[in-house]
Formats: sequence, C-alpha cells, structure tokens
Amino acid sequence: MKKLRITFNAPLVLWFSLACAAVTLLGTLTGESSTALLFSTYRASLTDPLTYVRLFTHVLGHSGLTHLVGNMAYILLLGPALEEKYGWKNLLVVILTTALITGIVHNLLFPRTILLGASGVSFALILLTSFTEFREGELPLTVILVAVIYLGQQVWDGITVRDNVSNLSHVIGGLVGAGAGYMLNRKTGYRK
Repeated sequence: MKKLRITFNAPLVLWFSLACAAVTLLGTLTGESSTALLFSTYRASLTDPLTYVRLFTHVLGHSGLTHLVGNMAYILLLGPALEEKYGWKNLLVVILTTALITGIVHNLLFPRTILLGASGVSFALILLTSFTEFREGELPLTVILVAVIYLGQQVWDGITVRDNVSNLSHVIGGLVGAGAGYMLNRKTGYRK
C-alpha cells in the first residue's frame, strides 16, 4: 500500500489563508492594535504611507475567529481549483485588485468606519468560479444564478439589514471576480 502524504497543493491560497490566521492571532495578542495599525483600512491622511499599505493589507485582518473561519471556508474550498486553472499570478491579481478597489471605495463612501476581512476576496472567488466553463458568445445559466443569489442577497442585506457587514465589499468583490472570469476565459478559453 502506498503511503499517504500531505501536499502543499495551492501555495497562494494556503499562504494567504495562513497569513490571515497569523494576522488574526496577532490582533488578538495585541488587543487589536496591530489590526488597527496595519490590517484594516479607513480614511486617513494621504501623506501617511500606511494609508496605501492598508488598502491592500485590510483583507488579511479579521475581527475574530468566527469572521476568519467564515471567509477561509470559501477561500480554501474554491481557491485551489481556481489557482490550478488560472495560476497563482492571475489569482494574486484578483486578490490584490479586490483589496484595492474595496479599500478605495470604502474609504471614499464610509470615512468614519473601518474595513477589514477577506469577504470581498471570498465573493470574488465565488463569482470567478461560476465563470470556469464560460466561452465567448455564451452566458452560462450558472453565472446568472450565482450573481442573482450571492450578489442579490448582498444588495438586499445592504438595504434592509443594519450590522457590521460590508455588503458593498461583497458586491465589489463579486464584480471583480466576474470581470476576471470574463477576461480570463474570453475568446478560445483560458490557457495558462
């Protein structure tokens, strides 16, 4: 019988997930001061270099274990297949683009609140996954259904529910994922 071995199958997804876990633990150990300083975004002086860093690093910070696990469940479920299909570089671009756009939009529209967490990235991966069978000239019904179910719920919740969830980040992440799915799969299909 062959020995079973554990493989590091999706390096970007695994490193991203480990970084999120480490940052969340660091936040707990520092009374969230590290999270506020480096791993959440909010409107701050444009002369502060950390303002620009936080536009990307806010996706690593989480408000606690429940928040972290909720996001990592989707990222660890969907990420490896996407990393295999599109490659780690393309997936990294999706993550960074999602972080940057959600950070900028949040800072412009919600200057008095902070944003942290990888839920925008999770939604980007959900919509990107729905495009895996996309071919130019076709619009798979699954893409429409995923957009209606996931993005529709976020729009509805954004209008009707008052909580600490950034539904706008979910919608923006979903749009980034859909845009990436369309761009990566147009013409003859995706090739690494």
